[in-house]
Amino acid sequence: MAQITAAAVVLDNTKFGSAQSPAQLELGIEPAGLQDAREPGAMVPATQSVGFALGWDFAHHGLTPPALQLYASSPLRQGFQAGSATFGRRTLRANRHTQQWLLLRTHAWSRGRSFEEVQLTPNYLQQLGVNFCPITRQPLDAHQGSRHQAQIDRVRDDAGYAAGNLVMMSRAANLAKAQHGWAEAAEVARSVEAGPIHRIAGLGAAEWQRVALLCSFVTELPHAEAAALPLLVLPPNRLRLFNPIQALQAMLTRQLATPGWSARLARIEALLPTEACKADFNRFVLALAPRVLAVSNLHREQDIRWALEDAWRQPLLLKRWTRFALQLSAAQAEALLQRAAAKQLVNAVHVQHLTQPNAIDGWALERGGFCAASQNLEH
Repeated sequence: MAQITAAAVVLDNTKFGSAQSPAQLELGIEPAGLQDAREPGAMVPATQSVGFALGWDFAHHGLTPPALQLYASSPLRQGFQAGSATFGRRTLRANRHTQQWLLLRTHAWSRGRSFEEVQLTPNYLQQLGVNFCPITRQPLDAHQGSRHQAQIDRVRDDAGYAAGNLVMMSRAANLAKAQHGWAEAAEVARSVEAGPIHRIAGLGAAEWQRVALLCSFVTELPHAEAAALPLLVLPPNRLRLFNPIQALQAMLTRQLATPGWSARLARIEALLPTEACKADFNRFVLALAPRVLAVSNLHREQDIRWALEDAWRQPLLLKRWTRFALQLSAAQAEALLQRAAAKQLVNAVHVQHLTQPNAIDGWALERGGFCAASQNLEH
């Protein structure tokens, strides 16, 4: 693409480590404090209408909103009462993903954050479910307040709750990440790695490196900078990648997760523009290939994922990747990714290309992720 801000790539890997148990799909968010509940004096019409619609949807699905939001003048309570009177017992069937969707909307509304409701559906949230935190690699659970409680939150803090900007991670990782973006998280990772402090906010150097890389996926970086980053965490499902070279990097790495990788990579090599580029691609593959033996002996999808991520800690692999990647422009990397997908040369991943304005639709970047009427209501 000509401008990274105009597009993004989604790697849909629903078959790659997405098995879920019911408990691990329960919504985990930090309870909104009393200061987050909008008192009547702080309400503005747009915020009131969002709250009313939210309460209406709770009633429509036969679910009760959080008690904290049912104060006397709450528009959410008004919507819930109106909906309850309208629907009575004629409610829609609600599963755990529906409840998750309603609670996440409530969390966003109570903080004045933008929530995109067209693409962000219960079915979409279901696709974000994972068994292990991508940052800490610890099993997730549904115990309220535990370090390993599964939580869905935004990756990019200056954007709203929208498709492509949400991941599931542990409460510990979510609290540590807080408002950190790519640059801030990378600096924390360097500080922890240099010592003498070995953990900051409960995370070690490797975990902070994964936080930083996760943030880099949704951050528009110069092509040369993005090309020099190791793939220390594979992109979670449905996350939008703003840097084409990282999308290509993730797609190529994932090929090693399934048999037939050598033939697929050879056919992708044939699509490269120059002989020099093909030679450097082969050198990169030769550095990555030894990991295949380790992966072939693994059976759990999560173990395969971690083995592929850990391969990128090898300096030789990163050096060869960067040499190859810098021979491509961002536009060439994106075109290569699209051609490989069109020719069905990729496995273990579905590539979806988004163009402007679809890539950041509903992200509310122009308002820092806040609702238009609530921009100044949160610290």
